Amino acid sequence: MAARQIPTDSYIERMAQLNVSIPPALRSWIDHRVAEGRYSSPSDFVRDLVRRDQEAAASETEWLRSLIAEGLASGIVDKDASDVLKDIIAERPSRRA
Repeated sequence: MAARQIPTDSYIERMAQLNVSIPPALRSWIDHRVAEGRYSSPSDFVRDLVRRDQEAAASETEWLRSLIAEGLASGIVDKDASDVLKDIIAERPSRRA
């Protein structure tokens, strides 16, 4: 994990504000995480969550792109779609045990 950068005054001035209403239990959780010292403020905690969500979305997009590329590289099947589906079902392990 990269080291956190300390925000400069110009960085703070460029920040947009977002007011969010949350239930007391969630606010308590955020306050607890800040008190642990991992985050400098509730805003720092929320920014970290948003960054993690962005990373997860990018990872999911990359995964989907790799599946699409794999599918495109696999070529064209000459069989009828219903026959392909029957083959897939036949290859699938039985759930009866």
